[in-house]
Amino acid sequence: MKSKNLKESSTKNYSLSKWVPKLAAEEKMVKLLEEILKWIRFSGMQQVKSVLLSLLDSETKRIIYHLSDGEKSSGDIGKMSGVSDQTVRNYWRDWFTKGIVEPKSVKGGTRYKKVFSLEDFGIEVPPLKEAEKVEKPTEEPKETPE
Repeated sequence: MKSKNLKESSTKNYSLSKWVPKLAAEEKMVKLLEEILKWIRFSGMQQVKSVLLSLLDSETKRIIYHLSDGEKSSGDIGKMSGVSDQTVRNYWRDWFTKGIVEPKSVKGGTRYKKVFSLEDFGIEVPPLKEAEKVEKPTEEPKETPE
């Protein structure tokens, strides 16, 4: 019995040792793929920035794109940016075909999420005007006479 256990044990060790070179090779491959991805991202940065500047050629479009987080509705974004919800949906449709937004299914329809952060490309996001913000300020409690 003991000799059989020793044989099984040494066989198991042998079969594990043949996997070690495969794991090392896979680790090298992952590192290489990560390096390739880094350079692809770097080389595409200027092209992406050029596309974003071309498609987002107004402050309103940049605001709408920036607000497109997949959570806000077209109506909310429209109110915040001073355009109709239909205008937001038209932009989303166009931007989807150009690859700068991704669809997100939600109850009652589809919303879109920006693929790129404008700040990452040095593109300024215009500030929202107070009157265009969706949230309305809460009333301050009235002072009581002392």
